[in-house]
Amino acid sequence: MSVAASALAGQRSQLQGLALCDWQLPAGQAARATVLIVHGLGEHMGRYAALAQALNGWGYAVRAYDQYGHGASEGPRGGLPTATRLLDDLALVVDHTRATVAAGHPLLLLGHSMGGLVAARFVALQRRPVDALVLSSPALDPGLNPVQKLLVAVLPSLFPKLRVGNGLDARLISHDPAAVTAYQTDPLVHDRIAARLARFIADDSAAVRAAAPGWTLPTLLLYAGADKLVNPAGSRAFAAAAPVQVLSSQCFESLYHEIFNEAEPGRSQVLAALRAWLDTRYTPPIYLGASANGHIS
Repeated sequence: MSVAASALAGQRSQLQGLALCDWQLPAGQAARATVLIVHGLGEHMGRYAALAQALNGWGYAVRAYDQYGHGASEGPRGGLPTATRLLDDLALVVDHTRATVAAGHPLLLLGHSMGGLVAARFVALQRRPVDALVLSSPALDPGLNPVQKLLVAVLPSLFPKLRVGNGLDARLISHDPAAVTAYQTDPLVHDRIAARLARFIADDSAAVRAAAPGWTLPTLLLYAGADKLVNPAGSRAFAAAAPVQVLSSQCFESLYHEIFNEAEPGRSQVLAALRAWLDTRYTPPIYLGASANGHIS
């Protein structure tokens, strides 16, 4: 593996059945903060390597992990043994991450889609203190029709371990054909979802929206207006209800679900919005290398 490929892959490790990956800064460079990425349904942390490299270029250390039943972590694909398992795992990773950095070092959560829901619910429940939150097309409204709502309400009690296709159309993740092909051919991507996981998404998305008026954590909400995989109305409702003092939000009207993997110029516009918000909160690093422009290649 080349040096460049190794840097993109990050440094892999394990934590009680969860696969972790760290993208560290060069030796001697102090990180402005650490960003902990929480991925979405059916995917895995490796799909965020390019975003991690951009964040490295801006001076941020990055960690990600594969959620239970995803990627290289334990569990049946799309399964969920308990209603709180994803939140418990995030608490475990936050605790482990805090133990590896200096006291007072800022820790941000960046969650996409289902990962955005997990991160937002984690914050709403105050499971652990974190310094800020970034939400990317969060699953705050799964867009269920009446029949689906009935099934989600009934099936987990009857068949909690039942796993079915999640119904996500890969062609709608991005306008970039290369991103779609990469998703479709990725051996770690799966299309399974358990009845209990579907209920978690339905119930906890409503709970996050209900918690919006009392939101206190500095949060950046970036979402796709043309999203066909989660209903952007959930993000709009959250943005309308949350205090403007703590929430910054931006809708990218023409983009599909995976805003960090969109076709240009959308991808660069999303990255610029993220970088601008981070720049207002965290001081510049001591040293930036040649990749300081943060471009994803």
